[in-house]
Amino acid sequence: MEPFFLKNEQYYIVKDWHTDSLIAGFTSKNGGASTGVFSSLNLGFHVHDHIEAVCKNRETVAHLLDFSIENWVGAEQIHDSEIAIIRQEHRGKGASVYEDSLKGTDGLFTKEAGVLLTLCFADCVPLFFSAPKHHALGIAHAGWKGTVKGIGKEMIQVFNHENIPAQDVFVVIGPAICKNCYIVDNRVIELVQNILEDVEENPYNLIEDNQYQLNLKELNRLILQQSGVPAENIQVSNLCTKCNQKHFFSHRRDEGKTGRMMGFIGWKEDYKSIDESGRQFS
Repeated sequence: MEPFFLKNEQYYIVKDWHTDSLIAGFTSKNGGASTGVFSSLNLGFHVHDHIEAVCKNRETVAHLLDFSIENWVGAEQIHDSEIAIIRQEHRGKGASVYEDSLKGTDGLFTKEAGVLLTLCFADCVPLFFSAPKHHALGIAHAGWKGTVKGIGKEMIQVFNHENIPAQDVFVVIGPAICKNCYIVDNRVIELVQNILEDVEENPYNLIEDNQYQLNLKELNRLILQQSGVPAENIQVSNLCTKCNQKHFFSHRRDEGKTGRMMGFIGWKEDYKSIDESGRQFS
């Protein structure tokens, strides 16, 4: 079953996780102020869109989510595996000014209420994490580089360092480029092979010399399972950012000249009101 539900033209929510207190989801490309190749809900500061339009788009999303932009946290995102532990003093970092974002960071983790973790995407895989029994949340940006560098595993290790066992962590793998659309070469596949342990079926297949279709979502799922997350704790979206031109920007489809969607997760209020029984939050 598809874990994401289109709430309105501007964003999707993770159905099983949505409550009055917890919000987790992914924006579309629609309903914003940007024009041209960034039309219209571009949320990325770094893509050379007009800053005023990006700020207006972010305020639009803040209003829709009822989550003040002053409480957002954003990151520079460099396709690596560094994860930042977010505390109250980080609120507002990278929310309205890109230069103020957390440097060299592709994953965010928090146990704090009143903080919205945000990262930008346009084909790369968004990984959403929650351990409701422990009041912990995370989000990671997993392109092929971050994936083979083990950002999913790194996030689980952060949970472990916070005394949260992997079996208590639930993960949703969000909208991203699908296997049919994602073609890579031998160089990438060699790195994929290095990170994978024994698997029944590889998440890639050869289509011609030095050309492979790679299922980046499945690769992340396998890595998370290898890191101790139970298979039943992982949900995977079927939404493809490249196929679905109506709703998503795509770096590959749009040849690099495009906007960015945003993945987000956070508690709006005291997390003690969240159901701690497991995957079902409502």
